[in-house]
Amino acid sequence: MSADLTPETVRAIEHDCAKLVARYANRNDAADWEAVVALYAKDGRMARPSAPDDWIEGREAILAAFTARAARTTRHVCSNVEITVLDADTAIGESAMLLFTGESVPKVGSFEDRFVRTSEGWKFAERRGLMTF
Repeated sequence: MSADLTPETVRAIEHDCAKLVARYANRNDAADWEAVVALYAKDGRMARPSAPDDWIEGREAILAAFTARAARTTRHVCSNVEITVLDADTAIGESAMLLFTGESVPKVGSFEDRFVRTSEGWKFAERRGLMTF
């Protein structure tokens, strides 16, 4: 972490990034794809937990990936959110994820995130999902 940042600034960045994690889960469960995509930087990229090495890059491609998926009811529960501030404009994070679909047993996974400060505020630069079981 940069020694130039005050503890208050670090806490503010941690809060803003953790809020993105929660908002992502809630907007995903609401199938509000436009809102989910708006959480990414314009050149952001994501990899779903079911395909952690298959990157989808850019807001337009991310939106197309979400809208192509069959409709379903989900509840994502994210916890153990840990944000590490690297400097005034970048942070990384990890969180645990529990996914309920009503169609099968719950799935357990995690997210590895890279955050970036943009002119629109903090956004996901990269979000990589991983399945544990």
